[in-house]
This record gives sequence, structure tokens and C-alpha cells, in this order.
Amino acid sequence: MPTLRPSSAPAALPPRLAAGKLNKSALYEQVAERLRARILAHTLAPGQWLDEQALAADYGISRTPLREALKVLATEGLVTMKLRRGAYVTETSERDLAEVYHLLALLESDAAGVVAGNATAEQLAELEALHRQLEAEVGHRERFFELNEKFHHRLLEMADNRWRNQMVADLRKVMKLNRHHSLFKQGRLEASLKEHRQIMAALKARNPERAQQLMQHHFANGEKAATLT
Repeated sequence: MPTLRPSSAPAALPPRLAAGKLNKSALYEQVAERLRARILAHTLAPGQWLDEQALAADYGISRTPLREALKVLATEGLVTMKLRRGAYVTETSERDLAEVYHLLALLESDAAGVVAGNATAEQLAELEALHRQLEAEVGHRERFFELNEKFHHRLLEMADNRWRNQMVADLRKVMKLNRHHSLFKQGRLEASLKEHRQIMAALKARNPERAQQLMQHHFANGEKAATLT
């Protein structure tokens, strides 16, 4: 079974993991990355029990790095550890989603205010270019979703607060546990684009208060769409 070695030479990866061209990070981090991707893609479904023995055999590793990986995912909110029952993919309730959207609204609206007040002309031009890509991809949901995330991520980077960025990253992972993303609800994609237009206008007008208000409104509408059955 593979173990991490303290020497400078990298430990050989198990054949099954090596075939996936994984990088040289710690083995448990690589396992966490694989599991995280499966959880967010819903190939490991919310509420599903994670069979440690089967997963370890599937990845060709011992249960030690697997358990370390599960601990990482538990801190991110993607896995729930239950006493004497093991690990489960986290299920999100309407209350969970409401709490996550509330915090995202606070954090990202604050970031929008910072960018409206402090962004350079070049940074605003970059956000405008991303927004134009959103406009062009409104008919392609998956691509729109990717660009939407990229826009929000870039705005956070420009606001330049690594603690806020880390909190938002973790919250967005939990948000993605929702089986039906809010952007995929009928009419939500077009409404989201309209809200982005207004946010972009406030950013270009360098109006921090307006940018904050619009971003909070954007997340409030996203929460409503996410919780509609």
C-alpha cells in the first residue's frame, strides 16, 4: 500500500491513480480532488454512503489516505461524518441553501463595492469583456454557467481579500450540492444576465453602494430560484 515518504524523491503512485496523470501533491489531496469532482458532478449523489473499502480498492490505495481525504471534504461541507455510520455525501436542505446564499450575498456584495471603488480601468475592461461573453452564451447553459462563475471569481480576485475568497470558495462548493442549480430554472438564466448588466453598469459608474445593492439582489433572486420546487 502507498505511503508518503519524507525523502525528497517522490513516492511512486499506485498504478490506478498514476494512469490519471495526477500531480505530485500529497496522495490524500489527490484523492480528495477526485472525490470532490465526483460529488460536484453528482456521480456521488447527495445522501449517498461512501463505502471506504470499495473506494480504496477502486483507487488502489489504503484506507489511510482515503480517510484523510474525507476529512478534507468534511471541512469543506461536502461530506458529513456520522458517528459509527461513516461518511456520507452532504445533503442540502432549504435552510442550508438559504444560509449559504445569505452569506454569499454579504461577502460578494462587499467585494462588488470594493471593486466599484478601487478597480483600475483595465480591470473594469476585463470584467466588461467577461460580461460580453456571458451575453454571447445566453443560449448555452453549461457555458453560461462556467462564465458566470468566472465573472464572480474574477471580481473577488480584484477585491483582493484572500480570507473572503476562501470563504466564498467553500460556500460555493456547498451551493453546488443542490441537485438543480438555480441558473437552470425556467427564465432564471435570462434574469441573471439582466442582473449582471445592472451590476456591470454600477461598477463602470464607480458606484460602490449601488453595486453592493445589486449584488445582494442578484443573490436573493438566485436563492429563490434554487429553493423553488
